[in-house]
Amino acid sequence: MAGGKETPRQKMIGMMYLVLTALLALNVSKQVLEAFAAIEDNTQRSNENLYIKGQENLQALSEEYLTLKDPKDMAKKAKIKTYLSIIEKLDKETGKMIQSIDNIKYELLAEAGEEFDKNSPKLKDKNFIIWSKFNAKEPVKPIRFNLFKVQNKDNFDVPMHALVGSEISKITSKEGLKLWNDFKALRKNMVQIAGTYSEGVGQDGKIKSWKLKVGDINKFADSKDLQSQLRKMIISSGNNVNPEDTSTLQLVYELMSKNEMDEYGEDKKIIHWLGRTFDHAPLVGALASLSSLQNDILQAREKLIDLLKRKVSTGEFSFNQIEAFVAGDAVVTNGGELKISVTMAAYDSDKNPTVIINGGGNQETGKGVVVVKKIATGNGEQTISGTVTILSKSYIPYTKTWEHKYVIVAPQGSLSLPEMSVLYSSGWNNKIVPVVAGSVNSSINVEGGKATKTSWTMDGAKYDGYYVVVTQGVKNVFITLTGKDKDGKSKNFGRFKYKVKPFPNAVVSGTTISKSTGFIANVSLGADSPFTGLTFNVTGGTIDDIPFNGKVVPGSLVSKIRVGKKVPIELFYTRNGVKSAIPAQGILKVSN
Repeated sequence: MAGGKETPRQKMIGMMYLVLTALLALNVSKQVLEAFAAIEDNTQRSNENLYIKGQENLQALSEEYLTLKDPKDMAKKAKIKTYLSIIEKLDKETGKMIQSIDNIKYELLAEAGEEFDKNSPKLKDKNFIIWSKFNAKEPVKPIRFNLFKVQNKDNFDVPMHALVGSEISKITSKEGLKLWNDFKALRKNMVQIAGTYSEGVGQDGKIKSWKLKVGDINKFADSKDLQSQLRKMIISSGNNVNPEDTSTLQLVYELMSKNEMDEYGEDKKIIHWLGRTFDHAPLVGALASLSSLQNDILQAREKLIDLLKRKVSTGEFSFNQIEAFVAGDAVVTNGGELKISVTMAAYDSDKNPTVIINGGGNQETGKGVVVVKKIATGNGEQTISGTVTILSKSYIPYTKTWEHKYVIVAPQGSLSLPEMSVLYSSGWNNKIVPVVAGSVNSSINVEGGKATKTSWTMDGAKYDGYYVVVTQGVKNVFITLTGKDKDGKSKNFGRFKYKVKPFPNAVVSGTTISKSTGFIANVSLGADSPFTGLTFNVTGGTIDDIPFNGKVVPGSLVSKIRVGKKVPIELFYTRNGVKSAIPAQGILKVSN
């Protein structure tokens, strides 16, 4: 276009088209740049709101601290003092980072040739770039900028040079690397400061101390992967995190996490976050990204201060009804101790709680309480758990986990057959399920054999019990049954005698052998056998005194015997629990 062997007229038309295209591009670019300024303005408004909300919670804590003068409130006052100290440390760290980012904004504006006086701001004056200045009494509050007044909004060189370098494939900017490393360090410090503290002496007389140390997670596939890595790090050895803090601490870490190296551009090269963020970004776009970083910081700060405030105040929640509430043992036996807890429960009848039941179940809601119903299956101690959520006055959800342990016991009443109290020997796993009503768990002690705790499934039902193997040569086995109640106290439920019988031998399965196809040798205990889990392996035998190997009896071995005659067969087999060969006899009728 406008070159080569074109005529003067063609060249003129081409040049006019080029100019028109450039003008159109400039118009679109101006709209985009104005949009960047608008986005940055909204981000700064959000930053102000987050700062104010954090300050309101901080002020509420400070005021409550000053009003607590009664001796009985000293424990609560000590807690608030601890939390105020944590917030002071958080603000010291976050303040430094907020100010550092603001200084980078000043540098970018100055290098781009913008004229401003940071010491003489004019709030909401459209003719001034700087609308506020740093206040030592509010170190966490960002400077307010007016990017609509910036003249060189489309300056691509200054942000790239200042925060990346000449190539996005290699970050050479010391300013950019310092920004990245400081942001990572702040993420770590905020979570560790908020997760490491002592709350004073608890009801058990021990000091409740919590400790959290985290590292850097700078590579993750998605938020689910980040959460997985984070959970492993938080529960790692050496950490002792307050369960009430865990979800908020995880959320704060996630808010301030960014993939350091990731794919970028059409060629999907692996590029640093700085390169991906500030690669030829216009001045207003780079400033918007920096304000977004401040937003991440202020969100994290607000959530941590809110967490600390909620530990000592429920002012965000409303209650208009009070009911007596009783909870306690789900099982008690005759002569055992019943233990229940009685208290008053306050709730908002307009905001009933929402309950989630892990593993399913039914629920009925009414009077601030959710009644959970679930069919009890299995035996012994069980646990049901889930979450319960209530809404604050502002309808912000607040969720806690819940858990309840209960005991399933078999219905009372039993029948015994004294003559059938039998255990089988010869390496057989006799299956025994102990049941002791009113106990959370049970155990057995075997005299004359060995018990192994295990579980198995039979007819679709799962059983938890023991395999009992009788010692060879023993004629009687004695089993002592014990159980533990909810308080861990043991109780003896009796000593039971079992006669020992040899395990029954298998018999040959089948009645005929064919001269043409032979016979597949199998053994079994018969259709009426009560045993499950049996496996047999035929290793060989004899038919009409002629030996064979394996389980296939060739028809040639009876080829000379007339049809209809019956011949004896003896098989040798092994079964699970016994390695030595066991004989089994039978009679087969010869057929064609």
